[in-house]
Amino acid sequence: MTTHDHPEAISLRAVRVEGRRDTMLDPVPLRLERSSRLLVVPEPGHGHTALALVATGRMVPDEGDVLLDGRPDAETLRKVSAVVDAPTITEPDDALTVAGTVAEGLALAGRPSSRRAVNHWLTEHDLAERRSLRVDQLDPVTRVQTLLALGAADPAVRYLVLTLPDRHGGNPKDWWRMAGGYAESGYGVLVQCTPASAHVLEAGRHIERPVEGTDNHDAMEVLR
Repeated sequence: MTTHDHPEAISLRAVRVEGRRDTMLDPVPLRLERSSRLLVVPEPGHGHTALALVATGRMVPDEGDVLLDGRPDAETLRKVSAVVDAPTITEPDDALTVAGTVAEGLALAGRPSSRRAVNHWLTEHDLAERRSLRVDQLDPVTRVQTLLALGAADPAVRYLVLTLPDRHGGNPKDWWRMAGGYAESGYGVLVQCTPASAHVLEAGRHIERPVEGTDNHDAMEVLR
């Protein structure tokens, strides 16, 4: 295993994932750098899940390479990345309370998850008064804020993959702004969304399609 104390980029080179009947993910060229955010619009269906898992070393592609700083190292990649709110994969059970979700998230991050630790985390993130709510009762902005913060709770994590935040409603610019905040803090943030949300962000000039040869840290890739 190669050790990366401060990995600078995840690269996907012609990655393809096949399902039982159909292709889940067509060949994908993608590069996610630290201190940047990238908006990705995969094909509907299982493409979002496949991309999230492949990009973080949690699924082996049928073709292509997933590299961390130019080298294959799936074990380290899993340690330095978090898949946030992916449907059926890492999304919290809607029956869980906010406090229960936080306890689970802290435990997964290797941090203390006692009642006292959870109470401290909730207070620190202005959620103490919502501790007894179910996760599905949170407004879209608070939900994304909470789950991104839990994804980043592990100090080893350097990359966050947020999957379909728009499925909870709200304004796309809110979760895109949050992604920008984490990018400014040094994280690489990959956000997957629907074409409709990408159109809203592009129309509002919150995002631009990358121009070949430029260094665009707020880019959008439309994957087909």
